[in-house]
Amino acid sequence: MDTSMQLDDIKGTSTNKRQRRSIAEKRRIVEETLAEGASVARVARAHGVNANQVFYWRKLYQTGRLGSDSTAPLLPVRVTRDHQPRTISRQEAAATSMASSSGLSAGTIHIDLRQAQVRIEGGTDPALLRVLLECLQR
Repeated sequence: MDTSMQLDDIKGTSTNKRQRRSIAEKRRIVEETLAEGASVARVARAHGVNANQVFYWRKLYQTGRLGSDSTAPLLPVRVTRDHQPRTISRQEAAATSMASSSGLSAGTIHIDLRQAQVRIEGGTDPALLRVLLECLQR
């Protein structure tokens, strides 16, 4: 028999109903489990939730499907100048010229992610960049 059962549960007179938790509460519980050294089982037990349920909430949280914050996450950005002059080919010059005439700014974007590095040179279409980053996030 489960030692965590209450006396009312044994007698069959339990009024224990399924507890509904708000998304904010689920997020708080999940965020507790993400702290370094935290045990999902201990956090779940402290909140009276099954550990498997907390693992499911964590999965939703990590994929961005457990509610959303009102603010978008910000990433650290470092702007640097390329100090090394270099000669560019006619194709690069034409591409830069085309990007400038289409309203796209020329330059280099270098993004370091956990699983990949992305380097985009020349004009960048914001919609294309968004799709690329969303694909890399998965």
